[in-house]
Amino acid sequence: MELAPDPAVKSGRLYGVGLGPGDPELVTVKAARLIGAAGVIAYHSARHGRSIARSVAAPYLRGDQVEEALVYPVTTETTDHPGGYQGALDDFYAACAIRLAEHLDAGRDVVVLCEGDPMFYGSYMHMHKRLAHRYETEVVPGVTSVSGAAAVLGRPLVERDETLTVLPGTLPAETLAAHIGSADSVAILKLGRTFEKVRDAFVAAGKLDDAWYVERATAAGERIAPLADVDPASVPYFSLALLPSPVNDPAVVPVRTVPASGMGEVAVVGLGPAGRPWLTPEAWDALMTADELVGYGPYLDRVPVNPRQKRHATDNRVEAERAAHALELALSGSRVAVVSSGDPGVFAMASAVLEVSCEARFAGVPVRVVPGLTAAHAVAARVGAPLGHDYCVLSLSDQLKPWDVVADRISAAARADLVLAIYNPASRTRTWQVAAARDLLLEHRSPDTPVIIGRSVGTPGEDVRVTTLADLDPADVDMRCLLIIGSSTTRIVPREQGNVVFTPRRYPA
Repeated sequence: MELAPDPAVKSGRLYGVGLGPGDPELVTVKAARLIGAAGVIAYHSARHGRSIARSVAAPYLRGDQVEEALVYPVTTETTDHPGGYQGALDDFYAACAIRLAEHLDAGRDVVVLCEGDPMFYGSYMHMHKRLAHRYETEVVPGVTSVSGAAAVLGRPLVERDETLTVLPGTLPAETLAAHIGSADSVAILKLGRTFEKVRDAFVAAGKLDDAWYVERATAAGERIAPLADVDPASVPYFSLALLPSPVNDPAVVPVRTVPASGMGEVAVVGLGPAGRPWLTPEAWDALMTADELVGYGPYLDRVPVNPRQKRHATDNRVEAERAAHALELALSGSRVAVVSSGDPGVFAMASAVLEVSCEARFAGVPVRVVPGLTAAHAVAARVGAPLGHDYCVLSLSDQLKPWDVVADRISAAARADLVLAIYNPASRTRTWQVAAARDLLLEHRSPDTPVIIGRSVGTPGEDVRVTTLADLDPADVDMRCLLIIGSSTTRIVPREQGNVVFTPRRYPA
């Protein structure tokens, strides 16, 4: 029978939540959130009352939730039920559905816990078939026992055009043997009492020596053994037989420590102005796939430590030596990532690496540049769009070019009415250039020209200020800053959320 829902009460939502193969840390973030939020937690168990599903979910339970233990009436096919084993289970599932429907009709969300994946031989699906047409329902997938077994065994299941065959151990032995004999890779679930039949099927297919036994993968009590060595009396229901493809046999897959060409590559990687949120997916991939990392120490510190990788930190003033070192490492076969803050092509390492790579000895070393978000764009975004029209990018440092050249370029940009993004405005040993640049700009710009001082954007020490050219105080600028000097059309406009600075795209006629 089904209970009629109360039309005045909004029904609860039914969730079938996959818990993965056994390790509570393999529960997905979504599953953990739903388990902690639900009013009712349901789970299956045998007559002894212990539930594997509940034990996996235990770290995520609140402790004050209603628990519905769905205890199987039978665990073997021996039963006095007039409908036999299947009839007993059908009645059991119907009764469980009525119990859960009472909670749903009362407006309570119900999470049904399920080992592995709910729709992959999962116990939840019996509730789904009986309730999903009546209530809002969501199924949260989980890591399957097959995936867990392959992971702990350390053997890929399939690759390229191979096929994976998944079978229940309850099939007839001749059916199992036929599938095993024709498949690339096989996983057979529901062992327990079926184990001897499954083992005989592997013998009949001539593949027993290649088969593995995995019990309670990823959980406490995990056991891995060649299938031929397992005592049938020791096999629980939560175990499986796995036949990885011979293509994936570690004994026949050569391990290369050096690329097949004998030569690696250099990727010059832009880290962006600060942490991970400012890093592009392409840059992250280049960092994670590298064998060795090269760069200025503070920049290397922004990359998570990976014990597989070697790190080569250098001083900030040895760009040519750093580039040569990276290219030499690649020449010996390493994949090298040279890290730069911001974009590597903007006053950073890309030019240095490419220049050194033009030497004859490095002619065959591949070099690629992986762009990053620039400091200029990061600072501009914090205040609005001051770079919305034509602009130039200029470094105040006179270490690699004479000050006369810097001064001429500042004056030329000011006369052309370009917005300026100024890098390297000051350092511990250079303290006078900001004042000199301001004075040059004032020869061509109004004193009320907007100026943005951006310090350490994207870090906890971020500080962004908007001032004017006349009020620009060199004491407010240090080596961690970037300056943006507006053009004649750059505007500061008050808004409810604060002032915004932008340069219109349309230039006055």
